[in-house]
Amino acid sequence: MPRYPGIAQTVSSMEGSLFSKLAHRLATMTGERYPLHVGDTWREPAEGCRMEDLHVADHPGMHRYASPHGLPMLLDGIVARASERTGIATEPGNVLVAAGATGALGATVGATMDPGDEVLLLAPYWPLIAGILKSFGAVPVAVPFIGPVTGPGDVEELLDRYATERTAAVYLSTPNNPTGKVIPGDQIDAIVAWAQTRDLWILADEVYEDYVYSGEHRYARSSAPERTFSVHSFSKAYGMAGNRCGYVVGPADVMGQVRKVSTHTFYSTPTASQIAAARALDGRGAAWVAEVKPEYLAAGSAAAERLGLDAPEGSQFLWIDVAEQLDDRGLMGFLGDCLDEGLLVAPGPSFGPYPTHIRVCYTAVSPDITARGIERLARRLGR
Repeated sequence: MPRYPGIAQTVSSMEGSLFSKLAHRLATMTGERYPLHVGDTWREPAEGCRMEDLHVADHPGMHRYASPHGLPMLLDGIVARASERTGIATEPGNVLVAAGATGALGATVGATMDPGDEVLLLAPYWPLIAGILKSFGAVPVAVPFIGPVTGPGDVEELLDRYATERTAAVYLSTPNNPTGKVIPGDQIDAIVAWAQTRDLWILADEVYEDYVYSGEHRYARSSAPERTFSVHSFSKAYGMAGNRCGYVVGPADVMGQVRKVSTHTFYSTPTASQIAAARALDGRGAAWVAEVKPEYLAAGSAAAERLGLDAPEGSQFLWIDVAEQLDDRGLMGFLGDCLDEGLLVAPGPSFGPYPTHIRVCYTAVSPDITARGIERLARRLGR
């Protein structure tokens, strides 16, 4: 039990940003920078869905608290979208509008996990999920999945190897951050079947659902709505990362508990952000995706070709093993050398047990700047 000046063990065990060890050098950098380390977009949201488009005269109370559940106009749009995409009847009681997908996952974990419960993280995984679990006393268990698993027959054996009597849930990200892979539908079915036989929750991180370039996205909730929490984000779908608006869809009999946690953490999602999100769901967001998706694919494919990698299947990332370029300084030395050239990439250990990998986001800055950054990276890799 910590006393001044101690801090909670759950927090002290959480990883900070590995890149923060180099952050002090950013202030002294000159010349063009290539910030390919953050998952974002260079594009502004669709016209009509930007903060500059919203006016109090049109939306009285825009600067007041919204309902902790979510604005009715947005809930209605989410219900229609979820029902159509998953084929599962969805009602407002299945939904929580949250402060980004991050807030959605936090509220879900807080409602479903007791201290000491273990969650299998299909790795590589989105980096903040491990810290979210630790914040609520749960235990993240990394399961190297993408790469080692080549078909549905591998799924049960692999998950059984990492599961214990404390296992309470399995987390998956598809289209995947950081690899850019789409987990095939038959593997999703195998994960769902495995979770069903063991009475486990499923946390399905589907924030890149609109960015599938090859293959098909399979919704876990379509097969197991009674145990699946599907997490979605307006940040990734429509270029609204700064708005902090996302949502989770789950079993109605549990969502009341999820809303308890959200009410006592972020209380409600910014009202103006919800209005912008509702506008995105009226068709303007779909038109925006149709415009930017080919641009994302072109940028990702060009970057992959220059780096000697397969073209991305989905999301906004490339995943690169740089082991052959590491010296006795390890990955931090490599990151420092990249930084000397103005190039920022995300370190592999943020995504699981990957000490020789890096992640590159090819949508964070405009395609011309991305291409120049990728060229510098390719030369450093000797490619």
